[in-house]
Amino acid sequence: MELLNYDVLAKSGYTGFVQKDAQVKVLQFGEGNFLRAFVDYFFDISNEKAGFDGKVALVQPIAQGLTKLINNQEGLYTLYLRGSENGEKVDLKRVISAVDCCLNPYEKTDFDKMMEIATSDSLDIIVSNTTEAGIAYDPSCKFDDVPASSFPGKLTQVLYARYKAGKKGVVVLSCELIDNNGKELLKCVDSYIEQWELGDEFKAWVNNDNIFCSTLVDRIVPGRIRDEKEIQKLEAENGYHDELIDVGEIFGVWIIEGPKELEDRLPFKKAGVNVHVVPDVMPYKHRKVRILNGAHTGFVLGAYLAGQNIVRDCMQNENIAGFMNKMLNDEVIPTLVDHLDKNDLDEFASAVKDRFNNPFVNHELMSISLNSTSKWKARNMPSFLQYIEKNGKLPVCLTMSLAAYIAFYSNDISELTDAGLICKRPAGNTYTVSDDRWALEFYYEHRNDSEEELVRAVLGNKKMWDRDLNDIAGLTDAVVKDLKKIRTEGAEAAYAGCL
Repeated sequence: MELLNYDVLAKSGYTGFVQKDAQVKVLQFGEGNFLRAFVDYFFDISNEKAGFDGKVALVQPIAQGLTKLINNQEGLYTLYLRGSENGEKVDLKRVISAVDCCLNPYEKTDFDKMMEIATSDSLDIIVSNTTEAGIAYDPSCKFDDVPASSFPGKLTQVLYARYKAGKKGVVVLSCELIDNNGKELLKCVDSYIEQWELGDEFKAWVNNDNIFCSTLVDRIVPGRIRDEKEIQKLEAENGYHDELIDVGEIFGVWIIEGPKELEDRLPFKKAGVNVHVVPDVMPYKHRKVRILNGAHTGFVLGAYLAGQNIVRDCMQNENIAGFMNKMLNDEVIPTLVDHLDKNDLDEFASAVKDRFNNPFVNHELMSISLNSTSKWKARNMPSFLQYIEKNGKLPVCLTMSLAAYIAFYSNDISELTDAGLICKRPAGNTYTVSDDRWALEFYYEHRNDSEEELVRAVLGNKKMWDRDLNDIAGLTDAVVKDLKKIRTEGAEAAYAGCL
């Protein structure tokens, strides 16, 4: 079967939107599955729906990558967006034609091509997702390196070339998974300007003529399809061979922090896609962490003790799903309404329920359980404390989730190995708790405690919570009661008791 390219696509009978020719308006550092299923998808829709009429040039951020594969297919690849939407199974296919080419800047000809794009009149947007470690200042980088090894170093080279060519500033959209990613990226660029002595005028141009945006990205992207039989079936249906098939969930939202006028400069609002320019991205990060991630950490540990193994099956269980819904609707969302619209929060929570019910993803509870000590602190504790502050009482479900966390980490402990803490499910099979070593050692040391002793020790561990939670009125007794109920009646019955 022939490899996907524009001629092969035309012969295949594909009837979807395709744009073969357009100027490069976007320079994108990163060519992996996530950006191609998220950012490049949004630009592709913008070409179809908003007349963006622009292409994306991808830049391979490290010496090894997908440049050859992408260029062999003339930038084309097949994207499948799969999941559940409003309770209905969704499986959408789209051939993405927004990508112009991919460059490997570690080869001199591609480095020169990157600089040619950097100084073009058409370039308006720079996007990056170079992993969390990508936004880091490395003083060993030199200005005349071809290219600078760090991403911020490469970006400084690109911006300097653009400045020297007398071109307008660009919009920089950082997608790396760190807080204030855009601001941190600008700090790194400023550091290189100082180190490389590129001048105050260039520094002023970078900071005043360019817009560095912190952004929040949200789409689960499993990436490649690994089942060979499914690949063969899809390729037979498509009529071509595709080395770059990509898969993401149907849900996707991109929150961009920037001035209001940026909405008109970017094509996304006109295209009607789920991309939003906001004055502050942090409330939306809190929304994601506390609703999406907090729901996971809030119910999965008890659900695993109750005999469940994957998230989707939990959503079919009336007691577990009911517990999660009550936790979100009655205890988490009310702590967020001071900064975000209630309808927006409700819609996001509704989408989360669809995402957890994704028929294409077997999301294992044990994978979610990793490092649950720090996860409960980051994802659930802020909602827990704010609920108490607002209402003057304990939140029933979040308190139960804290007890479920303790139960999961302490259920019939047998040994502590290099792999983790070996515990036993009520059904009899063992499981391994994975977390920071100090946390596992703590639970192992307290393996023979009574419920009262264990709860008091956990709540009083300031290394876990940065405070003594025993000081919260009524909490110690409530968690002891919940832990005993989980151990005697089972976690599902304990969850049902919260409803």
